Amino acid sequence: MAAGFMLVGPIMAVGLYEISRRLARDEHVTLISALFVRTRSPGQIAFTGVLLMVLVLMWMRVAMINYALFFGLRPFPGLAESMRQLFLTGDGLAMLAVGTVVGGLFAVLAFAISAFSIPMMVVRDVDAITAMVRSVQVMRRNPRAMFLWGMKIAILTGIGMITGFLGMIVVFPLLGHATWHAYQSVLGHAFPSEA
Repeated sequence: MAAGFMLVGPIMAVGLYEISRRLARDEHVTLISALFVRTRSPGQIAFTGVLLMVLVLMWMRVAMINYALFFGLRPFPGLAESMRQLFLTGDGLAMLAVGTVVGGLFAVLAFAISAFSIPMMVVRDVDAITAMVRSVQVMRRNPRAMFLWGMKIAILTGIGMITGFLGMIVVFPLLGHATWHAYQSVLGHAFPSEA
């Protein structure tokens, strides 16, 4: 579930995108304007949110299948025993390797379709598919930069989570504002009225 948070994080950051947009335009920012964002494409953002949640559910199902392939249908043995099985047995290490690759594919897909699509739909009346395609195109044209951006998100989110989620108080707004500015730098020039 903690990993799934990273997939749906862009939807949860809509208020942060609005704050960043307002600050860039020297507009007044209030708590109400951040909590109740009037986006240009609300239905499309909701559709993208549902799609990201489906990806999380699929990822969880694949993780359960991965566990069953290596450990069978045995019940969960508890935290201490499961750590021993994961890190000190061949089956555990193989399961971690397969899970990392498959989970990475889900994460790349989610990142590719949501990195710029959600901020775009906050300010533009655009359908979700067009926004997601545009986001994927940006990723394909800038693989190195997007890989580094994705790694920074993963590392900062990991730090936020290992602190008992207290670190997310700082990390989440930082990533939300950074995402907005990345969107503006990469795609904002195409739509100058958004700046």
